[in-house]
Amino acid sequence: MKETAAECRQHFTVASGGWLEVLPEPLVPHRGCRYRQVTRIDVQPGGELFFADLLFPGRVAHGEAWEWEKLQLETEVRFDGELALRERFEQTGPDLRALAELAGSGPEACFGNAVLIAAEQRTDAAWRTHVAALQGEGLWIGISALRKGGWSIKLVASNGMRLRRGLRDVRQALAVRFPRLACEPRKL
Repeated sequence: MKETAAECRQHFTVASGGWLEVLPEPLVPHRGCRYRQVTRIDVQPGGELFFADLLFPGRVAHGEAWEWEKLQLETEVRFDGELALRERFEQTGPDLRALAELAGSGPEACFGNAVLIAAEQRTDAAWRTHVAALQGEGLWIGISALRKGGWSIKLVASNGMRLRRGLRDVRQALAVRFPRLACEPRKL
């Protein structure tokens, strides 16, 4: 990518009665890269989804933390044809490093974005309390209800290992209420 930019476009569809879990390896932007990722997810009524996207600051061991030129991540989730979530993240490495420092998350801060679409009553708050209780020791978690049909779960961690462990713990906490998350993700 010395000359141009790279782009990834991915589109997932979950039919009624279907379950989709997407847990790709973390995005690790290299020095000088310009990268755009567009994710579109359509979930039909009765379909369920757990989608997680992780962002590391770069190749830390190679001295390339926060050295990317431009990173643009777009996520759009539709449930029953209606927009449930639209996010757009566009940052340079130095700008995101400054934000991480301002937030106090450290020089190796990593970020996670998860979306859960599942059949659940809005009054069932036990799983949200359990997930929120995981916050601490270099991990910050936020949970927001989507306009329709699901939740957005944000994670910020002090480093990559803490983020991976945090996502694992979130999945385990969710598995109590959403049993499809009980399987080992590397065996999907």
